[in-house]
Amino acid sequence: MKQEEKEAINILEKSIDYVFKDKKKALEAITHSSYAYERRGRELNSNERLEFLGDSVLNFVITKYLYKEVSDMPEGEMSKLRASVVSEASLSYCARKLKIGDALLLGKGEKTMGGRERASILADAVEAIIGSIFLDGGIGAAEVFIQKNLHENYIKAVQGKLFCDYKTRLQEEIQKKGQYNIRYTVISEKGPDHNKLFTTSVSINGEVMGTGKGKTKKEAEQNAASNALNKLELNGISKKTGEFK
Repeated sequence: MKQEEKEAINILEKSIDYVFKDKKKALEAITHSSYAYERRGRELNSNERLEFLGDSVLNFVITKYLYKEVSDMPEGEMSKLRASVVSEASLSYCARKLKIGDALLLGKGEKTMGGRERASILADAVEAIIGSIFLDGGIGAAEVFIQKNLHENYIKAVQGKLFCDYKTRLQEEIQKKGQYNIRYTVISEKGPDHNKLFTTSVSINGEVMGTGKGKTKKEAEQNAASNALNKLELNGISKKTGEFK
């Protein structure tokens, strides 16, 4: 293991207040595909598989909380609340609070393009970290991490305060500056029909200003608009705290 990788693991463990028994799991959680590709001779694993696992663990834990704590809520409403808590905006906000970006191992190009602040990369990293903690310490350890770092978002979601209509906010802010054409485009959709993952871009006068992922097209568009607002720093929104009111 390279020295920079050991240092990155140390940063991660301090950030999340969790010490891995298996450092390889920690390394995989913070290894972006761009970093792994540049070092493909070493056969490093990127965090994409852990992200897939962490997404399932996170959904399970949040579902359990909702089932126990809001027993009178219909299934459809619970699904909306869960989607809000596990959304890209929610997870990237969590990542910024923990300064996860400082621990990420990125390829040279991704570093140059500001990957440490990119909402999609940060959100994916949080899911990967949850997956790695689950493998390293079990479901109990994963729940402790989720409870400690996503409880605020969970409470806001239950209170109806978490989700923000980023598309409307983006449109309102852009229109203050004149007449602009805002367009949302689905870049890709992956997975089976019952478990799709959409990636959407938002462009302003033909220039792509943000991208976002979501389990539905609407969620992906909202996350793309959030990403664009974050980049543009409109209305005094800072890069680190722009996700929530």
